Amino acid sequence: MKILSYLLVYRRFLLIVLTPLLLLPLPLIIKTKVASAYFKDFHLLLIGVICLATSIEKWNLHKRVALKMVMLVGVNPAWLMLGFMVSCAFLSMWLSNTSAAAMVMPIVEAVAQQIIRAEAEADELEMSCSNGSINPALELNENIGEHESPDWTEKEKPVNGYNNNVGSTVCTVEKENEKGNEQNPPPAEAQRKSRKDKYSGIFKVMCLCVAYSATIGGLTTITGTSTNLIFTEHFNSRYPGCQCINFGSWFILSIPIAVIILLLSWLWLQWLFLGFDLKNMFKCGKKKTAREEASSQVIQEEYKKLGPISYPETVTLVLFILMTLLWFTRDPGFIPGWSSLFPKYKSYITDSTAALVIGLLFFIIPAKTLPRTSNGENTVSGYIPLITWKEFQSCMPWEIAILVGGGFALADGCEVSKLSEWVASKLTPLGSLPLWLIILISCLIVTTVTEVASNPATITIFLPILSPLAEAIHVNPLFILIPATLCTSFAFLLPVANPANAIVFSYGHLTIMDMVKAGLGINIIGVAVVMLGIMTWIVPIFDLYTYPSWVPNTPSTNGTGL
Repeated sequence: MKILSYLLVYRRFLLIVLTPLLLLPLPLIIKTKVASAYFKDFHLLLIGVICLATSIEKWNLHKRVALKMVMLVGVNPAWLMLGFMVSCAFLSMWLSNTSAAAMVMPIVEAVAQQIIRAEAEADELEMSCSNGSINPALELNENIGEHESPDWTEKEKPVNGYNNNVGSTVCTVEKENEKGNEQNPPPAEAQRKSRKDKYSGIFKVMCLCVAYSATIGGLTTITGTSTNLIFTEHFNSRYPGCQCINFGSWFILSIPIAVIILLLSWLWLQWLFLGFDLKNMFKCGKKKTAREEASSQVIQEEYKKLGPISYPETVTLVLFILMTLLWFTRDPGFIPGWSSLFPKYKSYITDSTAALVIGLLFFIIPAKTLPRTSNGENTVSGYIPLITWKEFQSCMPWEIAILVGGGFALADGCEVSKLSEWVASKLTPLGSLPLWLIILISCLIVTTVTEVASNPATITIFLPILSPLAEAIHVNPLFILIPATLCTSFAFLLPVANPANAIVFSYGHLTIMDMVKAGLGINIIGVAVVMLGIMTWIVPIFDLYTYPSWVPNTPSTNGTGL
């Protein structure tokens, strides 16, 4: 019975682990090695990246980077929001979107709380001055941190029917509300409602900027999100003759897209929740407001708590830079990369090679300098590596690795069984449409599906369909696969559409309609920018208008309106 109880507790994990064994009989029907799909180059690259992410999270390097970026852009509300978006997007380039959002959100929450508190104190002072006297008894409700407006009480207010020259009568806003007309609320009540909307808007825009920038930042690198990794593995497996997709080429094509989407998203969220005030946004040489002073104080205090940069942080930063340089210089394209030093093993030199080598160093390099004996020799008695295997296991998303492996097995089965070709043949009438319209239709379909399905599942389903479609209509597969891969990450509408969305939604400052209203605009911006990129600067990078020789020969059934 005890064994059965353990099986029930871990039933979900066992189901995932036993999935390859359940699929092993598949080669009896379809002659392909299904089990080998569960461990590919993608998984090796993921292991190396998670080693880096584990060390960054353990030694708080991510927090130092995020706070430093925010301090550089200043504390003006608009620029503060942009600072959080840039820092979160930068972290998301190298870590998972979920980790980036989880790291930055507590900092954003603390800053937003302090902004609200400073805003309330400034409004209190302004109200007291407008009444002709400063009332020291006017206090701020401590519950303001829960994005609710404070219960303001006016102590001095002239009332009709009394001689204002003799004295003033004390009354509260609540009493005046009972006497006043409900259709014409008093100015104090209107101001309180305006403040409540303003405070709520600050929390909403801060939360949404973190969720969306975490997703946008993941577009820029192959390792930034699982969809990019799945696309790279699928493309290199289906078209082994093409070595054009690597870390450097993907970064060049995606960084302009990510930057444009990030800036337009910043403007969209600013206008939607806080209004667009160019005068205050670009003011120079003016004194900081109470809100800006409060924000600056919180950020500086958080940064001081980190203390000076430590030895583990320095080593992690050096290894991070080294890994990035190895990725960029492996095969840059315009000059021979370091992979050319191993001509006999060039097919084995991939981005995962650098990731694994650097990842192994995290288990070897000590987390602190080793103490010396009286003879000047180092001792290993207090040896602790930068990360341990237990810490790595806690950060490694094994379920994602197995899920992606199942997707690769499904894709292999669809390809060998000719199912993907059959589906593509049914879509060949699309070849009569202009090419830009075919790309737009595929982007819109993928963007819609990814709102209700996980991003890895969506890209796994569509890649085996879109690849034969491009071959059938005699179009460079990258012309369709790159936009579809980018649009798979555009899950902005619902909290369940993306783990980053769920994290910020859990803080309780957003409603579903807030996310739908903001996410719809981001989706439109994202698809439009991707379409702009694939029809302009991405074309010369891969010579997209030329049908490549590395594509398998497939009879062309329709022409496209290029």
